[in-house]
Amino acid sequence: MRPRTVDPVMAHRRAAEFTTRSMKTSTKAFGIRLAISMVDLTTLEGADTPEKVRSLCDRGMRPLPRELDPPIPPVAAVCVYPSMVRTAKDRLEGVPVKVASVATAFPSGQTPIDTRLAEVAAAVEAGADEIDMVINRGAFLSGQYDVVQSEIAAIKRACGPAHLKIILETGELGTLDQIRFASDLAIEAATSAPASDSGIEDGEVFIKTSTGKISPAATMPVVLVMLEAIRDHFDSTGVRIGMKPAGGIRTSKSALHYLVMVQETLGTDWLRPSLFRFGASSLLDDLGRQLLRAENRRYSGTGDVPRS
Repeated sequence: MRPRTVDPVMAHRRAAEFTTRSMKTSTKAFGIRLAISMVDLTTLEGADTPEKVRSLCDRGMRPLPRELDPPIPPVAAVCVYPSMVRTAKDRLEGVPVKVASVATAFPSGQTPIDTRLAEVAAAVEAGADEIDMVINRGAFLSGQYDVVQSEIAAIKRACGPAHLKIILETGELGTLDQIRFASDLAIEAATSAPASDSGIEDGEVFIKTSTGKISPAATMPVVLVMLEAIRDHFDSTGVRIGMKPAGGIRTSKSALHYLVMVQETLGTDWLRPSLFRFGASSLLDDLGRQLLRAENRRYSGTGDVPRS
């Protein structure tokens, strides 16, 4: 695959333009509800317990302690370690919230491929609907692109019916050129290993910026470059790849900027949880506060919104 060159000046300028769009109050309220429905509510700590995961699931099903009109949607998914998948799956039984699991030696990706594949298989066996994998950045940065692609394809096959989100860890890749190349490689590898004979479905594969464990994580120029890779793939194949910015998105204002970017780069078809997610649990706190502010005409107190 031939690497594409990204003009960093233009990428930063174009990304900045998305923050200048004005919105009516009703449009903002709609956008905030949409953003809530796109959140992957996440806990990935060594101190995670079953009770903490169950509490997170409850928050995902009911993001605010009281109903508003129109109703508040549940989040898109709850994301946990493989050992907590069954706990989350049991808690979310019968509700439209997916269970996502990180895998493949998250966040480093530095274990043998057989170990990473076994972890994916275990998470799927426990009931994971989605797998968030990390690519082997060491292989990518040393130019072993065939290794990176073969591992992604193998992991995609190991997912079976579960959808796959491919974490590039963009903060470690160095340049926008590298990020664009990694996006193209990941999309090509994952779409070469469909889960069925009918090929890749829309949203079966996502690319994702970050683990949230290093800085910088998601930034608007980075996400723009990744969205353009998705757009170019759709133009050539007709397959819609999903996108998940993760890490560093904490305010409703930022979330709305990203939604504007998605609409203007990919179109309204991508403005749905099956094709766009936010990997930012603390974002849900501010989204809830902003909705309550609109309802109550005042800023919400600390106890008005349960913290993620």
